[in-house]
Amino acid sequence: MRRLGLVIVITGAAALSYHHQHPNTLNHLHHITTSTTSNSLLNGVVRSSRSLYTIIANVVDYKYSLHGCSSLSEDDQYTRILSEVHLRSAKRILKLCQINQGFYIKAGQFVASMRQVPKEYSSTLVSLQDQAVPCSFEAIKQVLINNFGSDLKEIFFSIDEQPIAAASLAQVHRALLKDQEEVVLKVQYPGLKDRMRMDIATMSLLSKCVTWFFPEYRFQWLVSEFAEVIALELDFIQEAKNSVRAAINSKNSSRIKVPKVFQIDDLDYIQKSGIDPRKVAKVLVEAFAEMIFVHGFVHGDPHPGNILVSLDEKHGFCLVLLDHGIYKNLDEEFRVKYCQLWKALVFLDSHKIQQLGKHFGMGKYSKYLPLIFTGRTIDSKAALGDGMSVEERTNLKQEVKSLTFGDVSEFMESLPSEFLTVLRTEVTAVVLMAKGYEKVARNMVKAKFLTNK
Repeated sequence: MRRLGLVIVITGAAALSYHHQHPNTLNHLHHITTSTTSNSLLNGVVRSSRSLYTIIANVVDYKYSLHGCSSLSEDDQYTRILSEVHLRSAKRILKLCQINQGFYIKAGQFVASMRQVPKEYSSTLVSLQDQAVPCSFEAIKQVLINNFGSDLKEIFFSIDEQPIAAASLAQVHRALLKDQEEVVLKVQYPGLKDRMRMDIATMSLLSKCVTWFFPEYRFQWLVSEFAEVIALELDFIQEAKNSVRAAINSKNSSRIKVPKVFQIDDLDYIQKSGIDPRKVAKVLVEAFAEMIFVHGFVHGDPHPGNILVSLDEKHGFCLVLLDHGIYKNLDEEFRVKYCQLWKALVFLDSHKIQQLGKHFGMGKYSKYLPLIFTGRTIDSKAALGDGMSVEERTNLKQEVKSLTFGDVSEFMESLPSEFLTVLRTEVTAVVLMAKGYEKVARNMVKAKFLTNK
């Protein structure tokens, strides 16, 4: 209890100190500068306290629900209880994100997009994709004035006050320039960068406190990766540059466009429009495979809301890639080694897989790479796309039971940041396959890219 009390004091002090240094931080995404400093200060402390309660509740739930349960037991009691705790914890985090809004929504979306988290988290937090609260147009207009000057009529003939889309960090409005060219305005919510620093500081502090309480639970790698990603997404100037570069990289593809469309995960609508979902999946995976294996310049936020399908007279359809704020430049050595890894995965070269895994710093966990990427064990004899035999599944189940949360934390901390980026692109493909797309298209396309080199 002494430690818990100290954590509460530290968290509250962090909020007080931050708001003292940043007195103009806004209170809510949909409020503007009428918020007083005292309200902003109180809001920061309350948000931090909610975070503290949620994280401590989850850790305690894991610690005591699993107390006395052995992962090596013959029955499925441990697996069942663990799944129940995962689900309870995911629901607590979902509620926290829904109440705190802002970066917590984005953080929830980020976790949901990660293949490394338990399915209870990804399936629960995926609902955050559609829960952003639009900002008032008065606040949006003030942001435009701050950037373009007080007389917006010098630039715009008209701006639609009703947003056509709202996300966790920005919203989009239709507009006409003075020369009657139709454009869309992506406007970042006011005060966001200040709030980001406060929320990231809180998340970082809480992750360290969790590790202090329970050393086997280490989440700093996740906070660090999220902080890097969110800083990139808030840089709209860099986003414009990324968009131009992505357009150049895909200029030879007639099926990819970089800014009548619909979301790529709307399978029913795609089928009603006469589009073959398997062809959509193939084009999608080819696009991201080219980003990773050829250009080393990868879209870092590839959830279904950022990948649209547009009807096309010549080809039947094309994909439209949106939101170019987060891109990852893969180090050339990493790109080459990653290509070699996938080639080894395709041909099940177990020696090369473990050699490259050690190069990436994964050590003893290298043997799980075939499982993560291709759904096969490192000693599998199955063809690519065939999955595992019953015997393999039985042996793997026993082996995985011996893994602890400490092992998972150690594995995640060992991954280079580039690995986390490419894993997120894998999630998009996996989600789409689960919705009914071609099951083996992902691996087949990557095999083609590697064997043709």
